[in-house]
Amino acid sequence: MKVLIATEKPFAKVASNGIREVLEAAGHEAVLLEKYDGKDALLAAVADADALIVRSDKVDADVIDAAKTLKIVVRAGAGYDNIDLAAATARGIVVENTPGQNSNAVAELVFGMAVMAVRNMYSGTSGTELRGKRLGLQAFGQVGRCVARIAAGFGMHVSAFDPFCPPEVMREAGVEPVDSVETLYAGSDVLSIHIPATPETRGSIGARLLGMMPKGGVVINTARKEVMDEVGLTEALAARSDLRYMADVRPDCADTLAEAAPGRVFFTPKKMGAQTAEANINAGIAAARQIAAYFRDGDTRFQVNK
Repeated sequence: MKVLIATEKPFAKVASNGIREVLEAAGHEAVLLEKYDGKDALLAAVADADALIVRSDKVDADVIDAAKTLKIVVRAGAGYDNIDLAAATARGIVVENTPGQNSNAVAELVFGMAVMAVRNMYSGTSGTELRGKRLGLQAFGQVGRCVARIAAGFGMHVSAFDPFCPPEVMREAGVEPVDSVETLYAGSDVLSIHIPATPETRGSIGARLLGMMPKGGVVINTARKEVMDEVGLTEALAARSDLRYMADVRPDCADTLAEAAPGRVFFTPKKMGAQTAEANINAGIAAARQIAAYFRDGDTRFQVNK
């Protein structure tokens, strides 16, 4: 089978080599399309591919339509909102992600941002410490659990809201479950967002929730920019000079936010949560193994469009 690895942001070389080794050992042909220039290059390359590995690359209806022999797409990472699930499902194409492979990388970035925020962006002014502070996790999936583990080392008190996670799972991890997102925001000095971008969550975090946070609250978003109501975010930061917002992706209203809250906002220039050599290797090789397992055994345990 021909497996196309299409990455506008390429995998690290060691990851690319590992992906190729896994696929070729399973009898498949591995073809790399890296740093490609525009959608047309992807449309041409995917035309005869049986499988596709991507990172944040857009796999929309046009790509699905162009891929006449495609059977499986694997997103090397947890989020998969860059893939048109409806179009893939209509064609009978399996879509998978690789959950947990970059969780530690994202969790470490959370604390890089948290320390930066409570130390007043390293401006030279006196800040505060994380020890003893209350950390709230909005979702308790793979990343949230890594964040909770690291938070214990900082001596933070951790709570979480996740209607899809049993409370006993949180308690076993030393995390206090709360019964509403409002309770979470109201009781968190630092709030870390880990929800996916879905029709239900898009634009769900705005002035109302942010306004509930205690004085000096810090919001860290390493999930998706789409979950934020950017108008409400701007309003909240303008209304309260004590709030801070840190995000692992530049929001559409970045310039407005910087003007409304100078010295209280920070954004990475592009999504950096999974940008470590280790996460690169883990997610890429996991994607290759999942494709090999699919063609060998029909294994679809990581399918997200069932």
